[in-house]
Amino acid sequence: MFIRKAFIAFAAMLIMVAAVSAADTYKIDPVHSHIGFTVRHLVISNVRGNFTDFSGTIIYDPIELAQSSVDVTIKTASINTDNPDRDKHLKSPDFFDVEKFPEITFKSDRIEKKGEKFVAAGKLTMRDVTKEVTISFEFLGTAKDPWGSFRMGIEGATSVNRQDYGISWNKALDNGGVLVGDEVKIDLGVEAVKQQ
Repeated sequence: MFIRKAFIAFAAMLIMVAAVSAADTYKIDPVHSHIGFTVRHLVISNVRGNFTDFSGTIIYDPIELAQSSVDVTIKTASINTDNPDRDKHLKSPDFFDVEKFPEITFKSDRIEKKGEKFVAAGKLTMRDVTKEVTISFEFLGTAKDPWGSFRMGIEGATSVNRQDYGISWNKALDNGGVLVGDEVKIDLGVEAVKQQ
């Protein structure tokens, strides 16, 4: 009886170890990744931009998805809209105030499967304001590159209200609208490399 119980306990321990070892660590490859955004301009069009300096870690457990996590840091000074004057304004205290708030961070609290897609819920911190956001994403799979490294691909999107983070600068228009919209649509294309 004792031997049987000991064997069951040992088997359970092996299963737990196997579950833990199923989680892999991936580092985001910024060269093959994209963090972009879209904002309404003059009510009638969109301005698009991206951040060029960011890093992050993805813990991926294909067996227990809830054990997976995401941790991303974006350097605000790397904002780029292909217009130097506009980028300078976006870096100023009117918007990101990059001298005072050099980073935007996202740390997931949970990851769930919703239908054919996934959702990462977590805390987005910008200008020292932290809010809960959900990112809907699609897992594109994994592949081995020609140099022997394993990579994963993810595409995702979310939206935030910039007013929630204290980014409130605007100009009223004669037609009753405003120069800059409040909703910021964020699109993500991530390629990450599995760590040994």
